[in-house]
Amino acid sequence: MSKLWETGEEGGATPQSDNAARDRAVKVEAFTVGNDYLLDQELLPYDLKASGIHLKALERAGLVTTEEADTLQQGLDEILDLWKEGTFEIRRDQEDGHTAIEMWLTERFGDMGKKIHTGRSRNDQVLTAMRLYEKERLRETLQAAITCISSLLDLAEAHQKLPMPGYTHTRKAMLSTVGQWLGGFAELLILQVDASEGVGRLIDRSPLGTAAGFGTTIDLDREREAEELGFSGPLACATSAQLSRGWVELQLVQYLSGFSALLARLSADVIQFSSEAYGFIDIDALLCTGSSIMPNKKNPDVAELIRAKHALMNGYAASLQSQTANLGAGYHRDLQLTKEPVMKAFETVTDLLEMTTLLVNGLSFDEEALVAACSSDLLAAEEAYRLVREQGLSFRDAYRQVKSRPESSASMTLDTMALLR
Repeated sequence: MSKLWETGEEGGATPQSDNAARDRAVKVEAFTVGNDYLLDQELLPYDLKASGIHLKALERAGLVTTEEADTLQQGLDEILDLWKEGTFEIRRDQEDGHTAIEMWLTERFGDMGKKIHTGRSRNDQVLTAMRLYEKERLRETLQAAITCISSLLDLAEAHQKLPMPGYTHTRKAMLSTVGQWLGGFAELLILQVDASEGVGRLIDRSPLGTAAGFGTTIDLDREREAEELGFSGPLACATSAQLSRGWVELQLVQYLSGFSALLARLSADVIQFSSEAYGFIDIDALLCTGSSIMPNKKNPDVAELIRAKHALMNGYAASLQSQTANLGAGYHRDLQLTKEPVMKAFETVTDLLEMTTLLVNGLSFDEEALVAACSSDLLAAEEAYRLVREQGLSFRDAYRQVKSRPESSASMTLDTMALLR
Protein backbone atom coordinates (compact mmCIF):
# COMPACT_ATOMS: atom_id res chain seq x y z
CA MET A 1 0.00 0.00 0.00
CA SER A 2 1.49 3.34 -1.05
CA LYS A 3 -1.54 5.62 -1.21
CA LEU A 4 -3.28 7.31 1.71
CA TRP A 5 -6.69 6.22 0.49
CA GLU A 6 -5.84 2.52 0.04
CA THR A 7 -6.78 -0.09 2.64
CA GLY A 8 -5.86 -3.18 0.65
CA GLU A 9 -9.53 -4.13 0.42
CA GLU A 10 -10.56 -1.99 -2.56
CA GLY A 11 -12.92 -3.67 -5.00
CA GLY A 12 -11.82 -4.46 -8.49
CA ALA A 13 -8.40 -5.78 -7.46
CA THR A 14 -6.81 -8.03 -10.02
CA PRO A 15 -4.12 -10.68 -9.60
CA GLN A 16 -0.57 -9.42 -10.01
CA SER A 17 -0.11 -12.07 -12.69
CA ASP A 18 -2.68 -10.32 -14.88
CA ASN A 19 -0.32 -8.30 -17.06
CA ALA A 20 -3.10 -6.52 -18.92
CA ALA A 21 -4.67 -5.38 -15.65
CA ARG A 22 -1.32 -4.16 -14.37
CA ASP A 23 -0.77 -2.18 -17.56
CA ARG A 24 -4.19 -0.57 -17.16
CA ALA A 25 -3.43 0.29 -13.53
CA VAL A 26 -0.11 1.88 -14.50
CA LYS A 27 -1.79 3.99 -17.18
CA VAL A 28 -4.57 5.10 -14.83
CA GLU A 29 -2.03 6.02 -12.16
CA ALA A 30 0.09 7.97 -14.65
CA PHE A 31 -2.99 9.83 -15.88
CA THR A 32 -4.48 10.66 -12.47
CA VAL A 33 -1.19 11.58 -10.80
CA GLY A 34 0.20 13.49 -13.77
CA ASN A 35 3.20 15.56 -12.70
CA ASP A 36 1.77 16.37 -9.28
CA TYR A 37 4.46 14.40 -7.50
CA LEU A 38 7.10 16.50 -9.28
CA LEU A 39 5.39 19.81 -8.51
CA ASP A 40 5.17 18.79 -4.86
CA GLN A 41 8.96 18.76 -4.63
CA GLU A 42 8.79 22.55 -4.73
CA LEU A 43 5.86 22.66 -2.31
CA LEU A 44 7.40 20.23 0.20
CA PRO A 45 8.93 22.80 2.63
CA TYR A 46 5.57 24.57 2.89
CA ASP A 47 3.82 21.26 3.55
CA LEU A 48 6.37 20.47 6.25
CA LYS A 49 5.86 23.88 7.87
CA ALA A 50 2.09 23.39 7.96
CA SER A 51 2.53 19.84 9.32
CA GLY A 52 4.67 21.16 12.18
CA ILE A 53 2.01 23.73 13.12
CA HIS A 54 -0.67 21.02 12.88
CA LEU A 55 1.35 18.82 15.25
CA LYS A 56 1.27 21.58 17.87
CA ALA A 57 -2.49 21.86 17.46
CA LEU A 58 -2.90 18.09 17.91
CA GLU A 59 -0.75 18.27 21.04
CA ARG A 60 -2.89 21.09 22.48
CA ALA A 61 -5.99 19.02 21.68
CA GLY A 62 -4.53 16.05 23.58
CA LEU A 63 -4.41 13.83 20.51
CA VAL A 64 -0.64 13.37 20.59
CA THR A 65 1.63 13.54 23.60
CA THR A 66 4.39 16.11 23.94
CA GLU A 67 6.95 13.35 23.40
CA GLU A 68 5.19 12.20 20.24
CA ALA A 69 4.93 15.76 18.92
CA ASP A 70 8.63 16.35 19.57
CA THR A 71 9.60 13.08 17.90
CA LEU A 72 7.45 13.70 14.84
CA GLN A 73 8.75 17.27 14.57
CA GLN A 74 12.28 15.91 14.56
CA GLY A 75 11.17 13.67 11.72
CA LEU A 76 9.78 16.63 9.79
CA ASP A 77 13.07 18.46 10.32
CA GLU A 78 14.98 15.45 8.99
CA ILE A 79 12.78 15.37 5.88
CA LEU A 80 13.47 19.07 5.33
CA ASP A 81 17.21 18.42 5.58
CA LEU A 82 16.91 15.59 3.06
CA TRP A 83 14.90 17.85 0.76
CA LYS A 84 17.58 20.56 0.95
CA GLU A 85 20.17 17.92 0.03
CA GLY A 86 18.00 16.83 -2.89
CA THR A 87 17.65 13.28 -1.58
CA PHE A 88 14.01 13.20 -0.44
CA GLU A 89 12.07 11.30 -3.06
CA ILE A 90 8.39 11.65 -3.90
CA ARG A 91 7.46 8.67 -6.06
CA ARG A 92 4.69 8.68 -8.60
CA ASP A 93 3.00 5.73 -6.92
CA GLN A 94 2.78 7.88 -3.76
CA GLU A 95 0.80 10.45 -5.76
CA ASP A 96 1.93 13.52 -3.80
CA GLY A 97 4.21 14.97 -1.15
CA HIS A 98 1.66 14.50 1.63
CA THR A 99 1.76 10.75 1.19
CA ALA A 100 5.54 10.73 0.92
CA ILE A 101 5.87 12.61 4.23
CA GLU A 102 3.41 10.41 6.10
CA MET A 103 4.92 7.20 4.73
CA TRP A 104 8.43 8.34 5.72
CA LEU A 105 7.26 9.15 9.27
CA THR A 106 5.42 5.84 9.52
CA GLU A 107 8.40 3.84 8.29
CA ARG A 108 10.62 5.69 10.75
CA PHE A 109 8.36 5.84 13.82
CA GLY A 110 5.74 3.16 13.25
CA ASP A 111 2.13 3.83 14.22
CA MET A 112 3.10 7.18 15.73
CA GLY A 113 3.74 8.48 12.22
CA LYS A 114 0.15 7.75 11.21
CA LYS A 115 -1.16 10.22 13.78
CA ILE A 116 -0.02 13.29 11.87
CA HIS A 117 -2.98 13.08 9.48
CA THR A 118 -5.53 13.35 12.30
CA GLY A 119 -7.96 16.19 11.62
CA ARG A 120 -6.59 16.82 8.15
CA SER A 121 -7.37 15.94 4.56
CA ARG A 122 -5.09 16.15 1.59
CA ASN A 123 -7.52 18.87 0.47
CA ASP A 124 -6.59 21.34 3.20
CA GLN A 125 -2.97 20.15 3.20
CA VAL A 126 -2.33 21.03 -0.44
CA LEU A 127 -4.27 24.28 -0.22
CA THR A 128 -2.37 25.39 2.88
CA ALA A 129 0.94 24.57 1.21
CA MET A 130 -0.13 26.45 -1.92
CA ARG A 131 -1.18 29.54 0.03
CA LEU A 132 2.13 29.60 1.91
CA TYR A 133 3.97 29.15 -1.38
CA GLU A 134 1.94 31.94 -2.99
CA LYS A 135 2.60 34.36 -0.14
CA GLU A 136 6.36 33.81 -0.33
CA ARG A 137 6.56 33.87 -4.12
CA LEU A 138 4.49 37.06 -4.25
CA ARG A 139 7.00 38.75 -1.91
CA GLU A 140 9.84 37.60 -4.16
CA THR A 141 8.04 38.84 -7.27
CA LEU A 142 7.44 42.26 -5.74
CA GLN A 143 11.10 42.53 -4.79
CA ALA A 144 12.11 41.65 -8.37
CA ALA A 145 9.66 44.30 -9.60
CA ILE A 146 11.14 46.94 -7.28
CA THR A 147 14.63 46.13 -8.58
CA CYS A 148 13.40 46.49 -12.16
CA ILE A 149 11.68 49.78 -11.33
CA SER A 150 14.88 51.12 -9.77
CA SER A 151 16.81 50.36 -12.95
CA LEU A 152 14.18 52.10 -15.06
CA LEU A 153 14.18 55.17 -12.82
CA ASP A 154 17.98 55.37 -12.79
CA LEU A 155 18.09 55.25 -16.59
CA ALA A 156 15.22 57.72 -16.88
CA GLU A 157 16.93 60.19 -14.55
CA ALA A 158 20.21 59.92 -16.44
CA HIS A 159 18.42 60.80 -19.70
CA GLN A 160 15.54 62.89 -18.41
CA LYS A 161 16.20 65.74 -20.89
CA LEU A 162 17.43 63.76 -23.87
CA PRO A 163 14.95 64.63 -26.67
CA MET A 164 12.94 61.83 -28.19
CA PRO A 165 9.93 61.77 -30.51
CA GLY A 166 6.69 60.74 -28.88
CA TYR A 167 4.56 58.45 -31.04
CA THR A 168 0.86 57.75 -31.49
CA HIS A 169 -0.41 55.26 -34.07
CA THR A 170 3.34 54.49 -34.59
CA ARG A 171 3.67 57.98 -36.15
CA LYS A 172 5.56 60.94 -34.75
CA ALA A 173 3.28 63.00 -32.53
CA MET A 174 4.91 65.37 -30.02
CA LEU A 175 8.28 66.12 -28.56
CA SER A 176 9.14 63.94 -25.58
CA THR A 177 12.26 62.71 -23.80
CA VAL A 178 13.91 59.39 -23.06
CA GLY A 179 13.25 60.08 -19.37
CA GLN A 180 9.55 60.53 -20.00
CA TRP A 181 9.36 57.36 -22.08
CA LEU A 182 11.04 55.22 -19.42
CA GLY A 183 9.29 57.03 -16.56
CA GLY A 184 5.88 56.02 -17.84
CA PHE A 185 6.74 52.33 -17.60
CA ALA A 186 8.32 52.81 -14.18
CA GLU A 187 5.26 54.57 -12.81
CA LEU A 188 2.84 51.90 -14.00
CA LEU A 189 5.03 49.17 -12.52
CA ILE A 190 4.96 51.10 -9.23
CA LEU A 191 1.16 51.19 -9.40
CA GLN A 192 1.13 47.45 -10.11
CA VAL A 193 3.27 46.82 -7.02
CA ASP A 194 0.90 48.99 -4.98
CA ALA A 195 -2.06 46.95 -6.27
CA SER A 196 -0.62 43.79 -4.69
CA GLU A 197 -2.40 44.62 -1.45
CA GLY A 198 -5.69 43.37 -2.87
CA VAL A 199 -4.47 40.00 -4.16
CA GLY A 200 -2.32 39.69 -1.04
CA ARG A 201 -5.47 39.69 1.10
CA LEU A 202 -6.95 36.89 -1.01
CA ILE A 203 -4.06 34.53 -0.26
CA ASP A 204 -3.70 35.57 3.40
CA ARG A 205 -6.40 33.32 4.88
CA SER A 206 -5.48 29.92 6.28
CA PRO A 207 -7.40 26.87 5.01
CA LEU A 208 -5.74 24.56 7.55
CA GLY A 209 -8.32 22.70 9.62
CA THR A 210 -11.05 22.78 6.99
CA ALA A 211 -10.13 19.15 6.17
CA ALA A 212 -12.02 17.86 3.12
CA GLY A 213 -13.94 21.12 2.95
CA PHE A 214 -16.55 20.54 5.63
CA GLY A 215 -14.56 21.01 8.80
CA THR A 216 -13.88 18.43 11.48
CA THR A 217 -15.03 17.68 15.01
CA ILE A 218 -11.38 17.50 16.11
CA ASP A 219 -10.80 20.37 18.55
CA LEU A 220 -8.21 22.38 16.62
CA ASP A 221 -7.44 26.02 17.36
CA ARG A 222 -7.60 27.29 13.79
CA GLU A 223 -7.05 30.91 14.81
CA ARG A 224 -3.79 30.01 16.49
CA GLU A 225 -2.74 27.75 13.62
CA ALA A 226 -3.32 30.61 11.18
CA GLU A 227 -1.31 33.02 13.32
CA GLU A 228 1.60 30.60 13.70
CA LEU A 229 1.65 30.06 9.93
CA GLY A 230 1.81 33.80 9.29
CA PHE A 231 -1.73 34.24 7.95
CA SER A 232 -3.98 37.11 8.97
CA GLY A 233 -6.58 34.57 10.08
CA PRO A 234 -8.39 31.38 9.04
CA LEU A 235 -11.09 31.04 6.42
CA ALA A 236 -14.23 31.35 8.54
CA CYS A 237 -16.39 28.89 6.59
CA ALA A 238 -14.94 25.45 5.91
CA THR A 239 -16.57 25.23 2.50
CA SER A 240 -14.82 28.45 1.46
CA ALA A 241 -11.52 26.58 1.25
CA GLN A 242 -12.27 24.37 -1.75
CA LEU A 243 -14.46 27.04 -3.33
CA SER A 244 -11.45 29.38 -3.21
CA ARG A 245 -9.14 26.90 -4.87
CA GLY A 246 -8.61 28.00 -8.43
CA TRP A 247 -10.77 31.11 -7.92
CA VAL A 248 -8.03 32.80 -5.88
CA GLU A 249 -5.33 31.40 -8.14
CA LEU A 250 -7.03 32.86 -11.21
CA GLN A 251 -7.02 36.36 -9.72
CA LEU A 252 -3.43 35.93 -8.58
CA VAL A 253 -2.22 34.93 -12.05
CA GLN A 254 -4.24 37.73 -13.65
CA TYR A 255 -2.51 40.12 -11.27
CA LEU A 256 0.91 38.75 -12.20
CA SER A 257 0.09 39.13 -15.90
CA GLY A 258 -0.23 42.86 -15.26
CA PHE A 259 3.56 42.91 -14.87
CA SER A 260 4.18 40.85 -18.00
CA ALA A 261 1.84 43.10 -20.03
CA LEU A 262 3.90 46.19 -19.16
CA LEU A 263 7.21 44.42 -19.76
CA ALA A 264 5.97 43.19 -23.14
CA ARG A 265 5.11 46.74 -24.22
CA LEU A 266 8.45 48.07 -23.01
CA SER A 267 10.22 45.32 -24.94
CA ALA A 268 8.21 46.11 -28.07
CA ASP A 269 9.46 49.70 -27.87
CA VAL A 270 13.04 48.59 -27.32
CA ILE A 271 12.82 46.30 -30.36
CA GLN A 272 11.41 49.09 -32.50
CA PHE A 273 13.70 51.89 -31.35
CA SER A 274 16.83 49.73 -31.63
CA SER A 275 16.08 48.76 -35.24
CA GLU A 276 18.05 50.25 -38.11
CA ALA A 277 14.99 52.30 -39.11
CA TYR A 278 15.25 54.27 -35.86
CA GLY A 279 18.72 53.73 -34.40
CA PHE A 280 17.82 55.42 -31.11
CA ILE A 281 18.96 52.57 -28.88
CA ASP A 282 21.85 50.14 -28.79
CA ILE A 283 21.40 46.90 -26.86
CA ASP A 284 24.34 45.29 -25.12
CA ALA A 285 25.63 42.46 -27.31
CA LEU A 286 25.32 40.03 -24.39
CA LEU A 287 21.53 40.45 -24.62
CA CYS A 288 21.43 39.76 -28.35
CA THR A 289 22.15 36.82 -30.62
CA GLY A 290 23.43 36.47 -34.14
CA SER A 291 22.22 34.61 -37.18
CA SER A 292 23.43 31.20 -38.30
CA ILE A 293 23.60 32.45 -41.87
CA MET A 294 23.84 36.26 -41.82
CA PRO A 295 27.03 37.56 -40.18
CA ASN A 296 25.64 41.08 -40.00
CA LYS A 297 22.74 40.31 -37.68
CA LYS A 298 22.39 41.45 -34.05
CA ASN A 299 19.00 40.19 -32.96
CA PRO A 300 17.13 41.50 -29.87
CA ASP A 301 16.15 38.00 -28.76
CA VAL A 302 15.90 38.77 -25.04
CA ALA A 303 13.45 41.61 -25.72
CA GLU A 304 11.49 39.45 -28.15
CA LEU A 305 11.15 36.61 -25.66
CA ILE A 306 10.05 39.01 -22.91
CA ARG A 307 7.37 40.24 -25.31
CA ALA A 308 6.37 36.70 -26.27
CA LYS A 309 6.11 35.29 -22.76
CA HIS A 310 3.24 37.58 -21.87
CA ALA A 311 1.20 35.19 -24.05
CA LEU A 312 2.21 32.35 -21.73
CA MET A 313 0.96 34.35 -18.74
CA ASN A 314 -2.37 34.86 -20.48
CA GLY A 315 -2.48 31.12 -21.16
CA TYR A 316 -1.99 30.26 -17.49
CA ALA A 317 -4.86 32.55 -16.54
CA ALA A 318 -7.07 31.13 -19.29
CA SER A 319 -6.47 27.54 -18.13
CA LEU A 320 -7.44 28.45 -14.56
CA GLN A 321 -10.57 30.23 -15.74
CA SER A 322 -11.64 27.25 -17.83
CA GLN A 323 -10.82 24.64 -15.18
CA THR A 324 -13.02 26.22 -12.52
CA ALA A 325 -15.79 27.78 -14.60
CA ASN A 326 -18.43 25.05 -14.22
CA LEU A 327 -17.49 23.39 -10.93
CA GLY A 328 -19.94 23.20 -8.06
CA ALA A 329 -19.02 23.53 -4.40
CA GLY A 330 -16.66 21.08 -2.75
CA TYR A 331 -13.54 19.37 -4.01
CA HIS A 332 -13.26 18.02 -7.55
CA ARG A 333 -10.24 16.26 -9.02
CA ASP A 334 -10.20 19.02 -11.66
CA LEU A 335 -8.71 21.29 -8.97
CA GLN A 336 -5.52 19.24 -8.98
CA LEU A 337 -4.67 20.99 -12.25
CA THR A 338 -4.79 24.48 -10.73
CA LYS A 339 -1.37 24.15 -9.09
CA GLU A 340 0.83 24.06 -12.16
CA PRO A 341 -0.41 27.27 -13.88
CA VAL A 342 0.22 29.25 -10.69
CA MET A 343 3.70 27.84 -10.20
CA LYS A 344 4.60 28.40 -13.85
CA ALA A 345 3.20 31.93 -13.71
CA PHE A 346 5.40 32.83 -10.75
CA GLU A 347 8.43 31.28 -12.41
CA THR A 348 7.73 33.11 -15.66
CA VAL A 349 7.00 36.57 -14.24
CA THR A 350 10.01 36.51 -11.92
CA ASP A 351 12.21 35.52 -14.85
CA LEU A 352 10.70 38.31 -16.97
CA LEU A 353 11.33 40.94 -14.30
CA GLU A 354 14.92 39.83 -13.84
CA MET A 355 15.61 39.73 -17.60
CA THR A 356 13.97 43.12 -18.10
CA THR A 357 16.29 44.54 -15.43
CA LEU A 358 19.26 43.16 -17.37
CA LEU A 359 17.81 44.55 -20.59
CA VAL A 360 17.29 48.03 -19.14
CA ASN A 361 20.80 48.05 -17.70
CA GLY A 362 22.12 47.05 -21.14
CA LEU A 363 20.59 49.97 -23.07
CA SER A 364 22.53 52.93 -24.41
CA PHE A 365 21.21 55.85 -26.47
CA ASP A 366 22.41 57.51 -29.65
CA GLU A 367 21.95 61.20 -28.82
CA GLU A 368 22.67 62.35 -32.35
CA ALA A 369 20.02 60.05 -33.84
CA LEU A 370 17.45 61.07 -31.24
CA VAL A 371 18.00 64.79 -31.77
CA ALA A 372 17.89 64.39 -35.54
CA ALA A 373 14.57 62.55 -35.26
CA CYS A 374 13.00 65.43 -33.33
CA SER A 375 11.78 67.33 -36.39
CA SER A 376 9.84 70.58 -36.20
CA ASP A 377 6.45 68.95 -36.80
CA LEU A 378 6.64 67.56 -33.25
CA LEU A 379 6.12 71.13 -32.02
CA ALA A 380 2.93 71.80 -33.98
CA ALA A 381 0.65 71.51 -30.95
CA GLU A 382 2.98 73.72 -28.91
CA GLU A 383 2.92 76.35 -31.68
CA ALA A 384 -0.90 76.34 -31.50
CA TYR A 385 -0.67 76.92 -27.74
CA ARG A 386 1.74 79.84 -28.39
CA LEU A 387 -0.78 81.47 -30.68
CA VAL A 388 -3.48 81.04 -28.03
CA ARG A 389 -1.27 82.64 -25.38
CA GLU A 390 0.27 85.45 -27.46
CA GLN A 391 -2.45 86.31 -29.98
CA GLY A 392 -5.59 85.41 -28.06
CA LEU A 393 -6.81 82.99 -30.72
CA SER A 394 -9.17 80.20 -29.81
CA PHE A 395 -7.41 76.86 -29.78
CA ARG A 396 -9.42 75.61 -32.76
CA ASP A 397 -8.45 78.63 -34.89
CA ALA A 398 -4.82 78.31 -33.81
CA TYR A 399 -4.95 74.59 -34.65
CA ARG A 400 -6.22 75.33 -38.16
CA GLN A 401 -3.63 78.04 -38.72
CA VAL A 402 -0.74 75.79 -37.75
CA LYS A 403 -2.13 72.92 -39.80
CA SER A 404 -2.31 75.15 -42.87
CA ARG A 405 1.23 76.47 -42.26
CA PRO A 406 3.22 73.55 -40.73
CA GLU A 407 6.48 75.41 -41.27
CA SER A 408 5.42 77.87 -38.55
CA SER A 409 6.47 75.45 -35.82
CA ALA A 410 10.02 75.18 -37.18
CA SER A 411 11.18 78.36 -35.49
CA MET A 412 10.54 76.84 -32.07
CA THR A 413 12.69 73.77 -32.58
CA LEU A 414 16.08 75.00 -31.42
CA ASP A 415 14.73 76.92 -28.41
CA THR A 416 12.57 74.02 -27.24
CA MET A 417 15.38 71.50 -27.64
CA ALA A 418 17.68 73.72 -25.62
CA LEU A 419 15.14 73.79 -22.79
CA LEU A 420 14.91 70.00 -22.76
CA ARG A 421 18.66 69.50 -22.65
